[in-house]
This record gives sequence, structure tokens and C-alpha cells, in this order.
Amino acid sequence: MSHPTTTSPTTADPPAAPEAAPGAAGAPGAPAAPGGPAAPAPRARRRAWQRWLSPLALLVLWQAGTSLGLIPERLLPAPSVIAGTAVDLIADGTLLPAIGVSLQRVVIGFAIGAAAAALLALPSGLSRWGENLLDPPMQMLRTVPIFGLIPLFILWFGIGEPPKVTLIAIAVAVPLYINTFAGIRGVDAKFVEVATVLGLPRAAVVRHVVLPGALPHVLVGLRLSLGAAWLALIVAEQINADAGLGFMVNSAREFLRTDVVVLGLIVYSLLGLATDALVRLLERRALVWRRGLEL
Repeated sequence: MSHPTTTSPTTADPPAAPEAAPGAAGAPGAPAAPGGPAAPAPRARRRAWQRWLSPLALLVLWQAGTSLGLIPERLLPAPSVIAGTAVDLIADGTLLPAIGVSLQRVVIGFAIGAAAAALLALPSGLSRWGENLLDPPMQMLRTVPIFGLIPLFILWFGIGEPPKVTLIAIAVAVPLYINTFAGIRGVDAKFVEVATVLGLPRAAVVRHVVLPGALPHVLVGLRLSLGAAWLALIVAEQINADAGLGFMVNSAREFLRTDVVVLGLIVYSLLGLATDALVRLLERRALVWRRGLEL
């Protein structure tokens, strides 16, 4: 004879939780409430303006020092004087064409150097044979004073554009190669093993595993190589240049135009800061998955 099944109060199912109202905070698929965790802008974006505080403070101190006579005008003109010089050089068609020529040299040299660094770092980082073949010459080139190569480049290429572009290309290739090589070798071997087990061909493993894993190092190398490009440009444009910022600075030095010399150096630094900012923007977009330490 069967008996009716009874449920003990201690084992009874708990009452169902009430359904969240549509659009309520915490409901699946509901948008975040205004002011919630997803609402504020990224901290880096909110603090971007703080990067301008120290340059502006330096300008204020510089202007105050020259106004009070603490800094001699003949040695370092005031920012207001340099700004007036910049306006005059733009008006007479000197400054902007000079910037254009220097930018062209950097772009060509950077393109050649970056391509060479990538073509050397990939086989060197992916293969022991490639490392043994390619890495020793690059390490030797890294220890050679690059500016000591200028007399040799003049003998090889003359005094035209080739020695200038070659100098910039080498300055770009060395740091970018070293960081790309380190990034490839720094990829966790477990990820490569998993991709191989899943049946991905070698080219797909390199594209989907190795290169994304090496990307942080590559971007660091990109920032270093761009800084090296501008440093090399300053020296390269001393090689009998007939146009560009270096030519403008050399001509001003002969006529003791300190304001033009300082203006040229400021333009160099601003161009370097602008290219560095572009790479920083690329880092934020490409490495959005990585959360770095920020206190």
C-alpha cells in the first residue's frame, strides 16, 4: 500500500527570489545606472590634463626668470620672445616648410627602420637558428656609437639625404628589434602549446598567439624608437643640410639668433611629444584588455 509522499520542513525548497524589475540595477542585461561603476570615464582619460601642469609651470618659471633678470636674454630668451619669433617665421614661410622637410626625413627613416626591425625580430624570436644568425650582429650594432657612423656614411652615401635617412633608420631599428625580440620570447609557451593542440597551423599561432602576446613589448619599443628617431634627426641634420629644422638652427647659430635656436629645439621636442602621444593612444586602444598597476 502506497503512502503519500511528505516533505520535511527542513528540506523544503527555499522560496523563489522575486524577479528584478526590468531595467533595475543588477538585473541581467540591464544598463548600468548613471553614476554606477561603468559610468565614470577611465582614470587615465580623466587625468590627461594633469600632464600639462609641469610644462606650463616650467613656462611660467621661465618667463618669470627672464622678466626678473635672473636669466640673461642673450642666453635664453623669454617664452614670449620665442613665441613672437615663431609667428614671424611662420609668416615669412620659413618654419612650416622646415618642419615638413624634417618630418619627411623621420617618416622615411622610421618606415625603413621599423620594417627592418620586424623582418629581423620575427625569425630571430621564433627560431633558435634565426637567433644565432641574426641576433649577434644586432647586439654588436647596439653597442656601436651610432653617431660615430656619420663619417662612414658620408664616405658611402655623400652629403645628401641617404646618410640622414640611414642614420634615423638605424636609430629606429635597434630599440624596436630588441623589444620585439624580447616580447616574442616572453610569450608563455603554454598558450602556444594549447594553440598547437587545437590544430592551428604555425602561421595562425604566430598571428593569434605570439604577436598579441608580444604587443606590449612592441609598443614600448615603438615609443623608444620614435624618441631615438628625433634624436638622430637632430644630429643628421647637421650633415650639410640645406633644408629642415637643423638647417634653420645652424643658420641662426651663425647669426647669433638664440631665439631661433631655442625655437628649433622646442619644435623638435613638441614633435617628439606628439608622436609619443600617438603611440600612447595606440597603447590604450590596443591593450584595453590589460589592467596595469595604478596607485
